[in-house]
Amino acid sequence: MEAILTGRTSLGIELGSTRIKACLIGDDPSVALAVGSHAWENEFVDRTWTYSLENVWSGLQAAYADLVAGVEQSFGVRPTTFGAIGVSAMMHGYLPFDDAGELLVPFRTWRNTTTGPASAELSELFGTNIPLRWSIAHLHQAVLDNEPHVAQIDGITTLAGYVHRRLTGRNVLGVGDASGVFPIDAGTKTYDAELLARYDDLVAEKTPAPSLAGLLPEVLVAGQAAGHLTAVGAALLDPSGELQPGAVFCPPEGDAGTGMVATCSVAPRTGNVSAGTSIFAMVVLERPLTRVHHELDLVTTPAGDPVAMVHCNNGASELAAWAALFGRFAAVSGSPIDSDAVFDVLLREALDGEPDAGGLLAYNHLAGEPIAGLEEGRPLFVRTPDSTFSLANFMRAQLYGVFGTLSLGMRVLDSEGVELDQMFAHGGMFRTAGVTQRFLAGALNAPVSVAASASEGGAWGIAVLASYVTAASAVPAGLTLDDYLRDRVFGGATFETAAPEPADVAGFSTYLDRYRDGLAVERTAVDALPLKGTTR
Repeated sequence: MEAILTGRTSLGIELGSTRIKACLIGDDPSVALAVGSHAWENEFVDRTWTYSLENVWSGLQAAYADLVAGVEQSFGVRPTTFGAIGVSAMMHGYLPFDDAGELLVPFRTWRNTTTGPASAELSELFGTNIPLRWSIAHLHQAVLDNEPHVAQIDGITTLAGYVHRRLTGRNVLGVGDASGVFPIDAGTKTYDAELLARYDDLVAEKTPAPSLAGLLPEVLVAGQAAGHLTAVGAALLDPSGELQPGAVFCPPEGDAGTGMVATCSVAPRTGNVSAGTSIFAMVVLERPLTRVHHELDLVTTPAGDPVAMVHCNNGASELAAWAALFGRFAAVSGSPIDSDAVFDVLLREALDGEPDAGGLLAYNHLAGEPIAGLEEGRPLFVRTPDSTFSLANFMRAQLYGVFGTLSLGMRVLDSEGVELDQMFAHGGMFRTAGVTQRFLAGALNAPVSVAASASEGGAWGIAVLASYVTAASAVPAGLTLDDYLRDRVFGGATFETAAPEPADVAGFSTYLDRYRDGLAVERTAVDALPLKGTTR
């Protein structure tokens, strides 16, 4: 309670795909004192996946209020200040603003796959893969399409960068988040100056906008102070007026970076898988890759070290939809159970499924999936007449489907000879012990470890990054992020590790071969079944 009253706490806020979550930690950064959350969903407006800025702020305020109520219930006090604050959000996407700070077009999220021509042209120009969802791909596509707003752009940023700027007045990004805006130079840990110049030359005759460097936020690394909570920012976050300004901020980060922190995987030869609405793997590299792969993004840790990222637009949303269907069945049958119990029952049923899911296939593609070659998605469940259609096989197929596209990308890393000492996992899928973790180990053919804090995910991770600013400033000789995590955050942590079971490895390999071949059915469905309001 004293730490809360005196502000010896760190607050982390993460805007995820389906929840905005707040997490408070104290003197012991490994322990979450309280959490708050608010559910929200993206909207598909004019064929664009987006969130309104109004919903950003109403959601942030609701999540913060929920956290404060939780603190009061548990400790009998309401916090009015914090030692440090951090903001994280979904990486990438496109938020262009004019010189008055007005958003010029609706937020284009990471889920949009309309930037193919820009991505291809920039990948060739830069000699490195530029994914469809990166901010520079969105900007360049707007240039190619001659969108009127381009001439008015004063700056672009990410969702985390936007929220951070409104709360602190500083236009900055953490290097991990910035690495999804524009390629980062591993030596300088900021935007690659040579590639910036190449881009300016490319568009010199196409747009009157100033040089690209002038449109991008400043880049900071973990441990650096990134501003302080202003009075305006405090009122934005807490309209009640109780929150006082002054707290220091860490650099705003993307959910990939906070996932690395939340799993203690920021050192070379470590990696993690984060499973939510999207699913992605982050592998910290000890040497450069030998060539460019469209399946892999080159990004960084929050400290600026190079990372190979396998990012899939589609994660657990389709699995959640099926769980909701079964939950509704339980309710109308007269035996209602809550959603956590539904997941627990269904996931445990999957343990009794055949290693290859009995010949069943599940595609979780609600949106386009570049690694799978899909510009749009159509969720599908497919079986052949000779498959074994049981609930256990169905649920195992659904879980395998979450890992399907990810595994196609991980095979590319394996072909590069990338080695891992540890692979960690986090996200709500891993709350049911012994199921999802085991199947992921089989899919990756590698041990997978889950910490007790895994389900808190990125909100806890960004709270830890906020606490690292305070800790790093107190050590004159310097304190690396990896040392801080290993010694002060995870020093006493208990990890549950699942080794790959040979039957699961062989079964998933068979499933993945069938899954890859079956993508032809997915492509046919995309062509044959247009979305509402569109024609072919």
